[in-house]
Amino acid sequence: MIAHLSGEVTSTGDRWVVIEVGGVGYRVQVTRPALEDLKQAQGRVRVYTHMVVRDDEIQLFGFLQQRELELFTVLIGVAGIGPKNAMNILSGISFEEFALAILDDDEKTLTRIPGIGQKSAKRLILELKEKMKTCADTLSLGRRSAEASDAASALISLGFSPQEAEEAVDAVLPGLPDPTVQGLIRAALACLRER
Repeated sequence: MIAHLSGEVTSTGDRWVVIEVGGVGYRVQVTRPALEDLKQAQGRVRVYTHMVVRDDEIQLFGFLQQRELELFTVLIGVAGIGPKNAMNILSGISFEEFALAILDDDEKTLTRIPGIGQKSAKRLILELKEKMKTCADTLSLGRRSAEASDAASALISLGFSPQEAEEAVDAVLPGLPDPTVQGLIRAALACLRER
């Protein structure tokens, strides 16, 4: 089993990168956010990996954070969720929002992820609720305020990805003394324009 790779990114494609380690290039499937980070990386990078061996192929799935790898292994343990669906989930939602959606029985948030329908969302909630309670205790996940959730939803409806919307709202939230939905949306849009 390959636990991680540390080397230089030599090429990228649609949801994959090639990392050269000691003269050997490893093709690694990554999430969309990881792909963007790796495209801009200079020098050596470290990617935590999970290897999937099938009769006709061997695939490496890579993650920039250890907890994403842990969530990936939990997700592929759910009936009907394979590695590709797990990567879609991790591409479409942050770890924290995913955990909170499971804990809050929030099917609506889960069904916004490409490839996850209502049936899959119910299965995820049913099978992962206890595991996410442990994660919530360990990570001290805070509940998102109603204003922050509404602002993120508005940004998503404007065409931003759930992860972009949440990150922008979370970035501007500490700077607003009395955050309103409109104030959060304005500040988050300004933050997104700067990127």
